[in-house]
Amino acid sequence: MHCHAHPFIIFEQSRVCRDSRWGRCYEGYSEDTEIVRKMTSFVSGLQGEPPTRHPNGYPFLEGRKNVIACAKHFVGDGGTHKGINEGNTISSYEDLERIHMAPYLDCISQGVCTVMASYSSWNGRKLHADHFLLTEVLKDKLGFKGFVISDWEGIDELCEPQGADYRFCISAAVSAGIDMVMVPFNYEKYLEDFTHLVESKEIPLSRIDDAIERILRVKFVAGLFEHPYTDRSLLDTVGCKLHRELAREAVRKSLVLLKNGKDSRFPFLPLNRGVQKILVAGTHADNLGYQCGGWTVTRHGLSGRVTIGTTIYDAIKDAAGDNTQVIYEEMPSSDMLAREDFDFAIVAVGEAPYAECTGDNSILNIPLNGANVISAVADKIPSLVILVSGRPLVLEPWLLDKMDALIAAFLPGTEGSGVTDVLFGDYEFEGLLPVTWFKSVDQLPINAGQSSYDPLFPLGFGMKTNDKRHVI
Repeated sequence: MHCHAHPFIIFEQSRVCRDSRWGRCYEGYSEDTEIVRKMTSFVSGLQGEPPTRHPNGYPFLEGRKNVIACAKHFVGDGGTHKGINEGNTISSYEDLERIHMAPYLDCISQGVCTVMASYSSWNGRKLHADHFLLTEVLKDKLGFKGFVISDWEGIDELCEPQGADYRFCISAAVSAGIDMVMVPFNYEKYLEDFTHLVESKEIPLSRIDDAIERILRVKFVAGLFEHPYTDRSLLDTVGCKLHRELAREAVRKSLVLLKNGKDSRFPFLPLNRGVQKILVAGTHADNLGYQCGGWTVTRHGLSGRVTIGTTIYDAIKDAAGDNTQVIYEEMPSSDMLAREDFDFAIVAVGEAPYAECTGDNSILNIPLNGANVISAVADKIPSLVILVSGRPLVLEPWLLDKMDALIAAFLPGTEGSGVTDVLFGDYEFEGLLPVTWFKSVDQLPINAGQSSYDPLFPLGFGMKTNDKRHVI
């Protein structure tokens, strides 16, 4: 979230499209509107549902209890070469439109107020300076009447070294169609150079008038002149019981069961509440910051009790009941594993928080000694592994063989009880993989439908607790 005079809620629009199957979904937009609609339902969830006769392309906000949405990052950010952050999407215009632009059509039809340009490039052309895509396509062809905003210091990247020719950066971005520029630090220099560009007519007044008209249109729709500040009476509803229950539901519905039992005749899940002693281990078992990932409290995220919430360990203690002893040891020693008599273990490991370029990783193994912790515990105790990560990680065959069960939790956030809801059988698993889970990084990029497609777990895979498929 970032704020100007009014809160803007931002959601990633194109990064979900990491697998070519999504491209096929978009191939006929009219045939697959429902799929796209599910992806873009954030807009109406934040802004409210526009009336039937609301003019297409114009911004909409239902009332003061709603917030402006921003669809980002336009366009192709989810298709960069090798998935590199701020990278280069290499494609024809037809493929760009078919695969990456389709969700924006639905956002625009729902009255999305703002669209953010991408740091990335299309065939080597920086999106922040692409007049064809920002103006001729987004504004003219697609009919978007809200305003286009730059990313954080996004215009600085239009020259090398970054920001060296700041006047050029401003001119290129504004002329391309950027209406509002996000300048977090260098605003005095921005105002000086921007004023010069307008006074020298390098940026025509007609471009300024268009930008102002678009920004004012959104502010009028949002009622900012009548109510310039947020409604402070709503503060107590943030993080309320209803919100946390909804978040908990989202957690349990998003968990993906990848393995359940070493033998298909003997499923490991659901877990038995009536046991005497459970071991909980791993770096991610009792760490809210790790559960939440990046963009939580700080840009790159933090470790520890960063906010109010329930860790996986907290949830296991609550779910197991008073008659079961739950022992937590982040890195259990071999002596401890040999000495104690556990019925089973739950090992939660995964990635430390990251955001943007700090997450670029060509190895994608389980960090923080995760594989060794899994191996040490699973050698001694029947073990369920919960992998907390922002993406698939390498799962070596020898490691998979040791696990009795495996769950991809991705980043469950603050409500760890959503995990135990399915562990102990109160709810069934519903999650399906939104991307292909590769066997090794040598397979990347891997796309469903390729003749050489040989994944560890295919796109859309997800077991139920009574499902006998794909036993490792």
